[in-house]
Amino acid sequence: MDLYSGHINRLIDELAALPGIGAKSAQRLAFHMINMPREKVERLAKTMVDARENVRYCNECYTLTDQELCPVCSSSKRDHSIIMVVENTRDLAAYEKTGKYTGVYHVLHGAISPMLGIGPNDIRLKELMTRLEGEVTEVIVATNSSLEGETTAMYIGKLIKPTGIRVTRIASGVPVGGDLEYIDEVTLLRALEGRTEL
Repeated sequence: MDLYSGHINRLIDELAALPGIGAKSAQRLAFHMINMPREKVERLAKTMVDARENVRYCNECYTLTDQELCPVCSSSKRDHSIIMVVENTRDLAAYEKTGKYTGVYHVLHGAISPMLGIGPNDIRLKELMTRLEGEVTEVIVATNSSLEGETTAMYIGKLIKPTGIRVTRIASGVPVGGDLEYIDEVTLLRALEGRTEL
């Protein structure tokens, strides 16, 4: 027997399907939304639909944005000769929180994982190589310290070395198996400052 009516159960189920939201959190969120004023619920729903319809990839670094170029790529204050390669937009956001990195980014949207059937052609490596035809002097590989992240870093190093562009890897201040989005700013900054040649 269902404890709640169909509408409430459907709302709880939809919320529970979101990453990081368990059954109890979904229930709490559902009841909160049901008790919100109608205008706030409509604004929340409209904001979600608008984001889904208008957010796309930056034409240069492939992070999420609602413009042709994201704020980092369009900034004249950033050093466009240094590109930090990250696995996803959350990793980019983690480095931006340090407030110390002044270069630009390239988001791969994944990492090489033969076990999962993800090869070099399944992530944004071709786009990275195209960007290197410009005035790039250094590529910082900031993939996670997982097996997939290390594999991707080594592949990128071998790909870029022949171009003569300096390729560095973030230092191991980031724990092995750790995801960048969950690591504090001080550790990320130390990893960036202690990067080594690949």
